[in-house]
Amino acid sequence: MSTSLITGATAGIGHEYAVQLAARGDDLVLVARDAARLEEVATALRRAHQVEVEVLVADLTDRDDLARVEARLADRDRPVDLLVNNAGFGLKKRFLDNTADDETAMLEVLVTAVLRLSHAALGAMAERGHGGIIDVSSVAAFLPRGTYSAAKAWVNSFSEWAHLEYKSRGVTVMALCPGFTKTEFHERMQVTRGDGFLWLDADFLVRTSLEDFDKGRAYSIPGAQYKTIVTLTRAIPNRVLRLTQNLGR
Repeated sequence: MSTSLITGATAGIGHEYAVQLAARGDDLVLVARDAARLEEVATALRRAHQVEVEVLVADLTDRDDLARVEARLADRDRPVDLLVNNAGFGLKKRFLDNTADDETAMLEVLVTAVLRLSHAALGAMAERGHGGIIDVSSVAAFLPRGTYSAAKAWVNSFSEWAHLEYKSRGVTVMALCPGFTKTEFHERMQVTRGDGFLWLDADFLVRTSLEDFDKGRAYSIPGAQYKTIVTLTRAIPNRVLRLTQNLGR
């Protein structure tokens, strides 16, 4: 029996990971800030899939909360086989219109939490000789779109390096780079969600990413349209890319 730990597990991509991994038979450790919603999701998953579901209430901007999640990942007696670093948020305003504290909080979740949780997980996984990490990044990582893109570019670079570094020790690390996805992410930013060809369904996104992960890939970029966009970024100068509208999760 495998155990998967998912951050940001009560909504959007994180919730879809919980559903699909539970359907595979994985026991789950769900991490999020909202205790009531965590319990609601956990109860539904236990009932639907007959798996064990543990909940950890944690705000990943709080170092004490983050340390509790790190400790759970590092627990050799209760091994976690797959870590999904999914938790995240974006800021609607431009850089100088946000406070430095808001920008720092975003980096705490998108970068610091990914680093610290990966450090805890990789230590235990490399020691056992098996395990995996999926870091939810973004197509935005390939585009010059402010601090969100910069943070996701760090996630890509870190994930690619870890994939190469720990593959020989039985650990697969993969960056998932979604484009626009139909979740609550944009609603929380008060950004209108569309329904055009650029918008992906979360179930397709997660299903594709798990297929790519099972194949041992370093990157998963679901959707032909986003594979094309990423390919073009390698050939188009940054001054042209700056004209591209914000592409996120």
